[in-house]
Amino acid sequence: MTAPGTDLENDTPAGDSGPRRPNRRIRHWVAGAGVTALAAVLGITLAVRSGAAPACAAPPTGSTVHKGKATFYDAGGSGGNCSFPSPPAGRLYVALGPSEYAGAAACGGYLDVSGPKGTVRVVVMDQCAGCTPGRIDLSEEAFARIADRAQGVVPVTYRAVVSPPLDGGLTFRMKNGASQWWFAVQVGNHGNPLRSVEAKGPGGGFRTAARQNDNYWVVERGLGPGPYSIRVTDVYGRQATATNIRMVAKRVQRGTASLAGPGAPAGATRTPSGSPSAVATRTAGPAPAESVAPAATLEALAGAAPLDAPRC
Repeated sequence: MTAPGTDLENDTPAGDSGPRRPNRRIRHWVAGAGVTALAAVLGITLAVRSGAAPACAAPPTGSTVHKGKATFYDAGGSGGNCSFPSPPAGRLYVALGPSEYAGAAACGGYLDVSGPKGTVRVVVMDQCAGCTPGRIDLSEEAFARIADRAQGVVPVTYRAVVSPPLDGGLTFRMKNGASQWWFAVQVGNHGNPLRSVEAKGPGGGFRTAARQNDNYWVVERGLGPGPYSIRVTDVYGRQATATNIRMVAKRVQRGTASLAGPGAPAGATRTPSGSPSAVATRTAGPAPAESVAPAATLEALAGAAPLDAPRC
């Protein structure tokens, strides 16, 4: 199992309404009665447009099983609100509502979704602004694995996949417009939702990057011309550091450090053995390390609890 592909560039920030999601089969409507319901809807809309996550928002983590309903849509060639270059090669992806998308905190995580016909593993790639808690929007291909498309809406259960097996190490992609004065990077192929990203340039200390709603991590004043070291921590406390990351836009830089995969205890630090991480820079294009595996049920540390879980 691997991260989404690198076929198309999608570095445009989510902005007011996020990337367009074409050919949508099911449209979500938030209905309510009276001023109270309208105010609630407006509140969600404003939160999404401002880039802020709703109060108490958090991605699915740990072993909790969620019950809800699933619909489906077609993102076309878009990488969704998570700003992936393109959908995964297998086109098995999901969009979550604002409370679970959580301001891009869910991006790059995986869910096992079970429906009437079976279970499918999907990567979180998008936000469904009209989805209430428990409502998820699968790709057409993923929906077809668990139900007949003619049903349109089906009951499902879903849970996070803790440390899914992935091909290769972490990936890094600089945003269009990033420079030595404004640092903005997207981290990929991490498997578990990320808790923090820190980066430093030559001669400086690590600085904490701020997560944006379009799944980029930003240091406003920049870190100099590079190369950079980037330290990534997931919600379970795993940590990995990649070095020699360069300020090159529209390219995926691949490291050898990895957060995910079975066998690593929670809280472990996984860094490359031997010399510092040799990071290969390649142009965006189809690669085996950026597709999603078929529905598998392997799961490591199923009972692991995330750090700093919200208490609502």
